[in-house]
Amino acid sequence: MAKQLLGKEVNEALVANLLSRSDALKAKGVNPCLGIIRVGARPDDLSYEKGAIKKGADVGIEVKVFELPEDASREDVLATVDQVNADNTVHGVLMFQPFPKHLREYQQEICNRLDPKKDMDCLTDLSSAGVYQGRSDLGYAPCTPSACMEILDYYGIDCKGKSAVVIGRSLVVGKPAAMMLIGKNATVTVCHTKTVDTAAVCREADIIISAAGVLGSLTKEYVRPGQIVIDVSMNWNPEKITSKGKGGMSGDAVYEEVEPIVEAITPVPGGVGAVTTTVLMKHVIEAAEKA
Repeated sequence: MAKQLLGKEVNEALVANLLSRSDALKAKGVNPCLGIIRVGARPDDLSYEKGAIKKGADVGIEVKVFELPEDASREDVLATVDQVNADNTVHGVLMFQPFPKHLREYQQEICNRLDPKKDMDCLTDLSSAGVYQGRSDLGYAPCTPSACMEILDYYGIDCKGKSAVVIGRSLVVGKPAAMMLIGKNATVTVCHTKTVDTAAVCREADIIISAAGVLGSLTKEYVRPGQIVIDVSMNWNPEKITSKGKGGMSGDAVYEEVEPIVEAITPVPGGVGAVTTTVLMKHVIEAAEKA
């Protein structure tokens, strides 16, 4: 039976550390604050926002929401970004994506208007450059791959000299995760839809980070004993049996096949996703400390 790399345990350690740092900041007259810029009211955005407000309260971070209507113009959104940039009481900013359709052609312009020092989830080009150069002074890495690294660190998984495979090459998870693993001195291969025999490549790895976003794509043919599997994806699985009945979230891994073989694995839910919002708050605390 594989060791479960539980996000709850990582969370508890992070929250205790962040609450201590938040208290220290407040003792100096600094109240850490996250600004959320939201255009419209998509249900998934509202759900994440609610979770962020709760998590912020847990670690002593105020969350201010800057809400714009669904039909907000490019100029309206840019003006809001400028407002938040100029507000010294807001230390970090999360801007929900994707924007409504009429704004998507301006997406990169709007993102790059954000001060990289306040960019908590790697939306700006300069923040991305920081990830690829290994420079934390240029911004913050995306929260999801950062959560993967927090899990590896918490459980004492040393990446130095290890072979790692990242499945997926998105700018949100796959590519930054690969860069962050290189920063931990792993030897990294990135697999994607054009990779020939991904299963064979994965079997050679010591660490697998699966961010394909495809339910059941990581089967027993991809793994061997002794591996660490970090399953990033959250996929709707209509066949999953939960305490609430049929249907629930699953990762890329066919858990019942992979878990008995590998050394350790993150469950879904309860793994990477459980740590991501806490990492966002860690970035806010770091930004407040730097400010």
